[in-house]
Amino acid sequence: MKKRTIWTIAAIMGVSFMMLLFLQLKYIQEMVDMKKEQFDESVNRSLYQASRNLELNETLQYLEKDVNETERKAHKQDSVGARGGISDGTTHTSHAYSTVGKDGIAYSSFELKTISSSPASKPKAMILKDDKGSISEASKSLGEIVKNRYVYQKALLDEVVLNILYSASEKNLRERINFKMLDQDLKAELMNNGINIPYHFTVSTQDGREVYRCPDYTGEGEEYTYSQLLFRNDPASKMGVVRVHFPEMSRYIYSSVRFMIPSIIFTLILLITFIFTIVIIFRSKRYTEMKNDFVNNMTHELKTPIASISLAAQMMNDRSVTKSEQMMSHLSGVINDETKRLRFLVEKVLQMSMFDRKKAVFKKKELDLNEMVENIANSFTLRVEHTGGKIYTEIEAVDSTIYVDEMHFQNAIFNLLDNAVKYGKPDRPLNIYLKTWNDAEHLYLSIRDTGIGIKKENLKKVFEKFYRVHTGNVHDVKGFGLGLAYVRRIVNLHSGEIKVESEYGKGTKFTIKLPVIRES
Repeated sequence: MKKRTIWTIAAIMGVSFMMLLFLQLKYIQEMVDMKKEQFDESVNRSLYQASRNLELNETLQYLEKDVNETERKAHKQDSVGARGGISDGTTHTSHAYSTVGKDGIAYSSFELKTISSSPASKPKAMILKDDKGSISEASKSLGEIVKNRYVYQKALLDEVVLNILYSASEKNLRERINFKMLDQDLKAELMNNGINIPYHFTVSTQDGREVYRCPDYTGEGEEYTYSQLLFRNDPASKMGVVRVHFPEMSRYIYSSVRFMIPSIIFTLILLITFIFTIVIIFRSKRYTEMKNDFVNNMTHELKTPIASISLAAQMMNDRSVTKSEQMMSHLSGVINDETKRLRFLVEKVLQMSMFDRKKAVFKKKELDLNEMVENIANSFTLRVEHTGGKIYTEIEAVDSTIYVDEMHFQNAIFNLLDNAVKYGKPDRPLNIYLKTWNDAEHLYLSIRDTGIGIKKENLKKVFEKFYRVHTGNVHDVKGFGLGLAYVRRIVNLHSGEIKVESEYGKGTKFTIKLPVIRES
């Protein structure tokens, strides 16, 4: 499949997943907004009803006080009359807000009583009882009485309410409000509207002076505060304001969309899985390309020694060619050298295969890194001097003992040196610098060259198997792309780390870090 096709499919599926996730989040946001509006409406309705209950309770309190006052005065007058021996047959009813009509009837805010002093002043209802007239006249007269009483009663109630209004508005809020009852009303009204979460409230005057604060008050959630006027028909200076906020309001609102959380989680999982799949596809495609490159390189690498061996064998079998002892020695030497080269190439591939399967067996022993570096530098000097350069060593490590497999670790260092020679500048001498040093916990070896360097985009890939940094022609530098992958695997299996630094055109530096082995 072409890379362009993969990118197109990935883009379409990626956009689809993102749109699906966007729609889910949009739906959740709309649900939250709707729940918030319902919550606001319920709270405001509850506050309004609680404030109305407060005013009704205040009115009821004054009316009950009026009733009690009326009964007390009536009881007092009866007691005084009995002590003075005054009894004119008239029943008097006293009331704080009462009056007497033209027919001699006393009208009160709470009771309808009559004042009777003689048979002539009897109420019409009683006169009608003695009347032998028609029933229709009696009903008509009774209706007139009820109507007149209603008119008087309504007028007196209006007067009572007016007096209560002026009496109550003269008091301050602390005296007018029963805060415990207000709290109970708020809780009851909120529950009636489906809100059963903790709340805190304060009561203050219209100009902002706080009058009351609930005992368990906290400032959490104050950014969402609801307020309601108290005694809103009073003068502005006498009004109050109750403010309520809910510390757990956000949790309450978002609880309605919890069922959407699994949907979003699964969508994210699918999105991550999709991205992971695309990454694997591209990685597999890259590995395929690198393996194809590896096969091509291996073919070219193997063709040379095979061709040399084949040519030598043909010359040995050709009877027309004079086979002197010198020629036979040369041909056998060529066959021997090319056979060794073939064996080295095959072993290199087999070693990487063994490491991949974790079947490699190390024969570790304690070695001196400083001594190993000196020996490797001496044995590699001729190859570097052939380029016109030189190897420099800086031995600064104090605790230089390492616990490694000698053959594999030496091969790893030789690979790094071999790469330095391969990627040297053809028109300039190559210099290589080997340095050892250590700190309290680790031992370091650096190999720096003055070759062509590595571009930044290639630095992260140089340790990947089969990857080769191209220098124009794919095959202008011999190799399989296994050298640095082998080096990193060897270093990692010895509990070490390797990193690379490079500046294109100036050279490359590899640094190996190993744990220090201290002698007991």
